[in-house]
Amino acid sequence: MAAQTLLAQRKYFKSGNLRLSYLDFGGDSKRVLVLLHGYMANARTFSELAVRFKGWRVIAMDQRGHGWSDHSPGQEYAREDYVNDIWNLVQSELGGQPVTILGHSLGGLNAYQFAARYPECVTALIVEDIGAEINADFSFAGKLPFRSPSLKELRESLAGAGLRAIDYFAESVLEDEQGWGFRTDLKGLQVSVPQSNGVWWDDWLGSSCPILLIHGGKSFILDTDQARRMEARRPGTKLIVFEQCGHGVHSDDLDGYAQAVIDFLAAPDAIRSAQREEG
Repeated sequence: MAAQTLLAQRKYFKSGNLRLSYLDFGGDSKRVLVLLHGYMANARTFSELAVRFKGWRVIAMDQRGHGWSDHSPGQEYAREDYVNDIWNLVQSELGGQPVTILGHSLGGLNAYQFAARYPECVTALIVEDIGAEINADFSFAGKLPFRSPSLKELRESLAGAGLRAIDYFAESVLEDEQGWGFRTDLKGLQVSVPQSNGVWWDDWLGSSCPILLIHGGKSFILDTDQARRMEARRPGTKLIVFEQCGHGVHSDDLDGYAQAVIDFLAAPDAIRSAQREEG
């Protein structure tokens, strides 16, 4: 399994004035699964997951301000900027063919907003632990150092900011001539997060493709009552609650998460949707 993850190719495309990056895990299938990470993560957060989808071409994008993608010099991190990035990926790299999208947190919001605006481009969605009503607090990013002299001290800065999921946030670190820091555009987060917060029911209800909504019962971002309302209000939505998991279900229970997604993608409704688009 680990050897297969090394086969992912780093590729780039243009979205407006930014050069964005993605990992292409390959596969010759016409069915394409696009993976979108959450805040302060990057494409490699899905490396262990991506290789489990046999019969799919799997692509994981570094969203703007994350990973190997450019930081926006003008701090363009509005909702339409993220949605346009997905559009440009699909058009320039995939020839405009419809795709299935899996998104965690920020990526989940971007996924269902993209589907609402471009329903013809989406066959199915997997939305991980993000709501239709969002009120996230990433003010801690303003407390993090630009660079630390050691990886140990950088990790300690995360703990000092009150964070518990240290390993999740540590996935974003880099070392350069100035020391250890984060690939994420920390200043950009202060612009992006307030624009991600809001009430997005119109977008959640604005598409008709099958959706698998995955929720961690111990999440600090999405509460179970809202997740159940999201399922009840939107036809074609299936909710699975991982009671013992937090916000990052794909990392807390990789095996259970992967099986839930695989089962969903094999379900008749999702298959029929994909086949209609391929045909």
